[in-house]
Amino acid sequence: MVCCKAMTKQNILALSLTEMEVFVETLRLKKYRAKQIFSWIYKKGVNNIDEMTDLSKEDRATLCENATLSHLQIITRQKSTDGTEKFLLGLSDGNQIESVLIPEPKRLTLCISTQAGCTLDCTFCRTAEEKLKRNLKAEEIIGQVLTIQKETPDCRISNIVLMGMGEPLANLSAVTEALQRITSPGGLEISPRRITVSTAGLVPQIEAFLNGPVPANLSISLNATTDTVRNQIMPKVNRLYPIHTLLRALKKITLPKRRRVTFEYVLLRDINDSIEDARRLVRLTHGIRCKINLIPFNEFSSSPYRRPTDEQIKQFQTLLHDAGLTTTLRKSRGRDILAACGQLQGTTSTHINRNLNMAAPMGYQSPEPIAAQTD
Repeated sequence: MVCCKAMTKQNILALSLTEMEVFVETLRLKKYRAKQIFSWIYKKGVNNIDEMTDLSKEDRATLCENATLSHLQIITRQKSTDGTEKFLLGLSDGNQIESVLIPEPKRLTLCISTQAGCTLDCTFCRTAEEKLKRNLKAEEIIGQVLTIQKETPDCRISNIVLMGMGEPLANLSAVTEALQRITSPGGLEISPRRITVSTAGLVPQIEAFLNGPVPANLSISLNATTDTVRNQIMPKVNRLYPIHTLLRALKKITLPKRRRVTFEYVLLRDINDSIEDARRLVRLTHGIRCKINLIPFNEFSSSPYRRPTDEQIKQFQTLLHDAGLTTTLRKSRGRDILAACGQLQGTTSTHINRNLNMAAPMGYQSPEPIAAQTD
């Protein structure tokens, strides 16, 4: 329960530490209170100002009169048979987004969304059917982490992937602000090395992101080796930034030592999964410090695409591996309930088996061990 009415108060989750210091001073509170408040929000995970017990009763009352603090609304929480959990979250304006929690032996990964809907029109992605409703605010991006972390008090979220609903780099300002608080010592203090941002290939924003203040990992959805195919499956982004434009820009960027980009490649049967596609992929990525994530397509009823056979997938993967490319085959999770890569839509699914629970995110899937070149 939140002690303030949100409609007329300052949402302190929207404030950076500097802005929080200014805000508390306008309330005639001591400046150091800002760091205490930040600690309660990000270190202790409270969503109620009354729980900030190292503030005096008078200071808490003042804060309650002028501010609000609340996490996102959990509409549904569903659990897959593989342990993955999917959260349908409600925003204050009635829009809905999805976040997915993926437990693994040595890490707990949260996949978060950056838009309600998506600004792009990738034809193999169910999220694109929704179209863009709006960008998320920085506090809504952070709010996904805080809300879900509070639901899992015994396990700390160790990794963040911005691969849920939306195109993160189309919302770069809010994403950058959120990542700064997620990684900062005063915030959630998650290492940038444990954060991955996925993009369909917005070239100017890629350059801005790689030169930005948070050195998180970058993952690029390539998904084709010719403009003809990429125009078919990713028409909007490839009209703006065709393959040669995207790859030429990446070859010009000087990556920090030991940092690489990841190319995501969704395998679509008889569309982009041929041996010749694999050979072209080797040639196209030559000269770029990278690795390849192969993602066999996850089918859904409204899509005309189909998943390649296991033999096709193996042949594609083997050719990349033999050519010396670090290659990972991603194992789908939650595919049976429309929760795997490309299947999120930000709505409550009513057609799935209710004995099952939703899982896994649009762009993240658990790695399947393979014989591949190591880092």
